[in-house]
Amino acid sequence: MTTAAARPIRTTLTRHDRCDRCNAAAQVRALLPAGGELLFCGHHARAHAARLREMGADLSP
Repeated sequence: MTTAAARPIRTTLTRHDRCDRCNAAAQVRALLPAGGELLFCGHHARAHAARLREMGADLSP
């Protein structure tokens, strides 16, 4: 049985990181409890923050 190596998660967003909803510059990273991550611009981070926190996501700039 082989397992995929976990990809390291960068802690700092760069100008190359884009919002997963609209492709604007990402300002917030949401680390999901299941192991994935989502990147959001400020607008979409504010719009989805409450639900993401409800789900147990860790939001960081």
